[in-house]
Formats: sequence, structure tokens, C-alpha cells
Amino acid sequence: MTSIPHTLTIAGSDPSGGAGLQGDIKTLSALGTYATNVITAVIAQNTRGVTSVHPMSADVIAEQLDNLLDDVHIDAVKIGMVASREVAEVIRDSLSRHRPRWIVLDPVMVAKSGDTLVDAAGIAAVRDILVPLADVITPNLPEAAVLVGTLPPTSAAEMETMVPSLRALNSPYVLLKGGHLRGKNCPDLMITPQQHTWLAAPRIDTKNLHGTGCALSSAITALLAQLPPDANHEAIISAIGEAKGWLHSALGASRRLSIGHGRGPVHHFHAWW
Repeated sequence: MTSIPHTLTIAGSDPSGGAGLQGDIKTLSALGTYATNVITAVIAQNTRGVTSVHPMSADVIAEQLDNLLDDVHIDAVKIGMVASREVAEVIRDSLSRHRPRWIVLDPVMVAKSGDTLVDAAGIAAVRDILVPLADVITPNLPEAAVLVGTLPPTSAAEMETMVPSLRALNSPYVLLKGGHLRGKNCPDLMITPQQHTWLAAPRIDTKNLHGTGCALSSAITALLAQLPPDANHEAIISAIGEAKGWLHSALGASRRLSIGHGRGPVHHFHAWW
């Protein structure tokens, strides 16, 4: 019998099911892993935007994490919304004691609707505590700009100028997502300590963009969890590229869904129904 990889998402909730904890669980499950979860915040939101954010206390998050990790072996973790330094420290301490093979950080700071989810102290905590802990980080252009203290890039050339600053954050793999750029293509920049490589894909004409960042980081988490222990650099890059391809298909299939009156979700289970 083949063991199914175990994954964990640490994130805020989304009642509409397209992003956050609920969207992560769908992605992790669709890609063949057993998904577990720890909630960091209860968020009142739908496809049209965020109404309110109610963070969990650091003690509650610590209890969830320690209770789960004392019992279930986790192969790969995806970290999403973290609202405070105290919570970031709790996550770091718990994952350091129960170190999974892979840690993927999606530095969630701004919702797709433009709503700010994390204050300045939370942003500093993500940068200083969680980014160095992660094997892969997946910032979009506004998030990357916040992390390195610049304006968001408006072109592929400007994305490349961010490479040294993003490397200096000390995460081995940085996927700088170019979805905010205009144009027919949606280029992401894969940055490693040795090189940077473009991962290109045609832009899909759809308004169903709710939860795309969550879906991509969770897809990377699921596919890394399935790599053998001796996976090399090329296998890691391939897994990240495969995750981007999966998201492209999920976006293309999103037209089969009709959820809400705003930005609908991607179709997490496009390969199943």
C-alpha cells in the first residue's frame, strides 16, 4: 500500500470556499494529498470582498498546531495569512520542533479585491520570521514590493530588477508572480540562489480570479510533498512548474462554475468533475 502524503495549511478562512483555508484544502485534496488545517483568522468575505477580519489568538493557534503535529506526520506545510508577530513566532517555533520536509509561504497581505489583511507589524513579522523559514515563497507583485520596500513592478524588466532584493530575503526558491502585469501573457519569475527563470503562460480571459494565489501555493505544497526524499533542484523546479500548469487548467475550467456576483473561484476539481 502506498502512503498518501500528508499536508497542512495554516491560513485564514473564506466562507465562499474559493480562497484561504477552504480553497487550500480543495487544492491539496485535488492533487492527491491528505489535507489538514490550522485556522489563523475568521474572515467575513465573499466573492465581492472582505467585510471583517477576526484573528485567532496566538495561544489558540499554538494549541491547534501542537495538538495536530504531536499526532500527525506532515510532509509539507503551506502558510497563508499571518496577522501578527506573536503568531509568526508561534508558527516558527512549532514548525521548528516538528520540522516538515517542505514549507511553502504565500505572504498573504492584500486580498484580490484590494482589501488589506495584515498591518505593518504583521508584514514585518512575515518578512523577518517566516520568509527565512520557508523553502518556497510565492509573492505577487504588490506583496513582493512590500517585502523589499519598493514600488510594485509594472513590467517584466522591472520584475528582474527585484531579483537581488528577493534573494536577500534568504528563501531558497522565490516564485515572483506576474499576474498583475498587463498583457496577453502571465509571466512568473522563478528565482533561486544560482539563477532565475521565466515560467510563462498565456493569460486566461476570466473574472474568476478569487483565490488564485492560495491555489498556486497549495498546489506547489501538494506536489513537493510527493517528491522523493532525494529530489534534486530540477525536480523541485519541475514541481513548481507543474503547479503553475495545474492552476492554468483550473482557471480555464472556472467558466464551468457560477459562484457569487464578484470574482468567482478557480475550479479546484476540474480534473474530477
